[in-house]
Amino acid sequence: MISLIVLAAGKSTRMKENKLLLEVDGETLIGRVVKTAKESSANEIVVVLGYEAAKIKEQLAKLDCKLVVNNNYVRGQSESVKVGLAAISNNVEAVMILPADVALIDSQSINRVIEEYRRSRNKIVIASHQQQSGHPILIDKTLFPEVSEIGEDTQGLKAMINRHRAEIKYVEVGTETVLVDIDTKEEFDKCFRRAA
Repeated sequence: MISLIVLAAGKSTRMKENKLLLEVDGETLIGRVVKTAKESSANEIVVVLGYEAAKIKEQLAKLDCKLVVNNNYVRGQSESVKVGLAAISNNVEAVMILPADVALIDSQSINRVIEEYRRSRNKIVIASHQQQSGHPILIDKTLFPEVSEIGEDTQGLKAMINRHRAEIKYVEVGTETVLVDIDTKEEFDKCFRRAA
């Protein structure tokens, strides 16, 4: 069983408004990302909320996913990863981490990562494009104890992944959408003008 954690707790500080509530073709960014996650072969979707949790909850009301709130979201992404990890089902063999602002993600890219994990059983499998590392990142359950210890002061997940460099498998997914995260209004406009 594979659990996919969508990190949706951040404050969108580089945008004047909550980017996850911006609309594309009549649906919000967060709705779009969670819907894509639901269309993938991941078995459960856990969404970690924080900033404006009630508004985002409203957007996800019709989607079958597990919603959890990170009350310490101001302390950074590591807290959200740990809150998400604590909320997954007991029989999960691996977890995928997907920041909600990787908004162009498609379900095929998520599936390619899962397929590679099933084939190779590498402890870490990361979606990539043209030698660049992207998202989602899949982590085997043997590393969960380490994930639950991460903190922003020690570079969070990045540091843990670096420690296990030898066990990483990068999967070329054939699209740059796994590399694009949206932090500013300009990036949003560029992405969705192009995607339109």
